[in-house]
Amino acid sequence: MIEALGLLEIIGLTPAMIALDTLDKTASVRLLQVELNDFYGVVLKFTGATAAVQAATAAGRNVVESMGGEVISTVINAPDAEAWKAIESKPEFNPLLEAYVVRTANYESVQGRKAASAANGEIMENYAIGLIETQGFTAVFEAIDAACKAANVQVIGKEKLGGGYVTVLIKGDVAAVNAAVEAGRTRVEGLGKLIAAHVIPRPSEAVLSLIPK
Repeated sequence: MIEALGLLEIIGLTPAMIALDTLDKTASVRLLQVELNDFYGVVLKFTGATAAVQAATAAGRNVVESMGGEVISTVINAPDAEAWKAIESKPEFNPLLEAYVVRTANYESVQGRKAASAANGEIMENYAIGLIETQGFTAVFEAIDAACKAANVQVIGKEKLGGGYVTVLIKGDVAAVNAAVEAGRTRVEGLGKLIAAHVIPRPSEAVLSLIPK
């Protein structure tokens, strides 16, 4: 039986990923799923002991609010088995967004990623993920081009939330990702609305469980 379920519903993918990294580093919780709604929102579902889930939920909420973001949060103690049928969602692909809107954490892939990095001589302590989120394609395409020209980074992928919200994700060492994200941020002005631009150094296992190899 699950002792407690934490829920954070956040507007924007970037603030949601920052919240996920923060809460996972705050307390011993385990990400269950990430589910997108149809109003630019990202719902984080995570489980653990009640005290840990409460601490993680508070930490995630605080970091989103510090970014000026919108967030709704709650902790459900001992979720009912019947209610769980609606809480835990099946994988769902949205053809309009060309993306899965329900994603289950894949912790097994994290161990494989770490092993591969060690074999290639990469140092995970220097690894970072960068996110640039805009409302509008033109802005995000200009931003990612500037980011890649500014530093030695690799593009992980592009995510769409609907409503014109688009996020590009990059990876590389911390210094390179910082430089790339800053360069991308400066290119957005006048081309679209910047939702967020952020760097996650040494991303937590919960974050890595959602990132494709």
